[in-house]
Amino acid sequence: MDINSGLSVNAHLHTPYSFSAFEDINDALDRAVAEGVKVVGINDFYTTKGYKEWSEGCEKRSLYPLFGIEFIALDQEDQRAGLRVNDPANPGRTYLSGKGMMYPFAPTEPHASLLQKLVQEANKQVEAMCQKMNELLDEKNAGFNLDFKWISNKLTRGLIRERHLAKALRLKLFDFYQEDDKKIVSAVEHLFHGKALKSPLDDAAGIENEIRANLLKVGGPAFVPEEPGAFLPVDAILQTIIAAGGIPTYPFLGDDPNGNYTDFERDREQAAQRLTERGFHSVEFITTRNDVRLLEEYASFLHEQGFVVTFGSEHNTPAMEPIELFARGKTPLTPRLKQINWEGACVIVAHQHVVSQGLEGYVDSSGEADRQQRDEFVKLGSELINNRINENRG
Repeated sequence: MDINSGLSVNAHLHTPYSFSAFEDINDALDRAVAEGVKVVGINDFYTTKGYKEWSEGCEKRSLYPLFGIEFIALDQEDQRAGLRVNDPANPGRTYLSGKGMMYPFAPTEPHASLLQKLVQEANKQVEAMCQKMNELLDEKNAGFNLDFKWISNKLTRGLIRERHLAKALRLKLFDFYQEDDKKIVSAVEHLFHGKALKSPLDDAAGIENEIRANLLKVGGPAFVPEEPGAFLPVDAILQTIIAAGGIPTYPFLGDDPNGNYTDFERDREQAAQRLTERGFHSVEFITTRNDVRLLEEYASFLHEQGFVVTFGSEHNTPAMEPIELFARGKTPLTPRLKQINWEGACVIVAHQHVVSQGLEGYVDSSGEADRQQRDEFVKLGSELINNRINENRG
């Protein structure tokens, strides 16, 4: 099928409602327009608070919005077996997305309370990290502390991530030492227990990444492990996504720079079978992680198996990258990859549309999907996208 596959899609973007390189949603959407990306998916961690702004901003710019959400689940069976799924450092921990969520977003109970609890647990962990960071600052006689309430009010939209702490520490260092380069470098080295700062001082993203790696990750002095309550089982998250009108989606990590895959993803036939058995009919890739040849092989296989396949960039680090999608090393996507992504986006658009009218979508209310219907949803989604994009022309 080849319906306007030349239109550019980015189906997975984080915003400041979780953590993002973007200043705000207008910044993200203005960049999409400038880069010719026509279909854009919001996909924040644990929250849908950005949906209204995203929808209105897309309508204003003749872009088509996709509504997504991201979760971290824990599969205790995989954890006990030491099986790495799509988090290479944590066996059993599994990132999941919901695509084509209902808009306006109005989840029923108990799902609304579960979402609220996940945000509370995530924030509680980062607050504990902030406390440990302040203990380190006191121990090192830094002369200042971090104010968690200020971080929450000024740097976040309600969901607080460890990246916000790293940003707050960078801002505080520059403010406290009044932009004195030597003092800032010396203070960071002191906090890093003698380890020199590698990033230049004009590289905010680099500095924040180093703060996170040295102080906030496992082994760092301000690291706090997540409580078991911070994670739901995979099946509970699937049910929450389905109840909110969405399509449960498995985010593939794909190949690392050495061409290696996680335990779960190494055998693509087995991975596809396991995902189908668990109720997944949709998958996604963050393309900058992957070699373009291996990405095309893997994504093509999954597409041929009947999965809905989409691609995105995340933008959930301080580094600003293009919204137009590239594979690892800024390699452009192949025509085949663009086609697969386009078709996936069309299915999600059509699903959103029919669910908003009170009908069963591509994935129905019991989580089942008839993969034979995929082409029909592609056709409908293509019409909807083109109507939106063309409505303000002429």
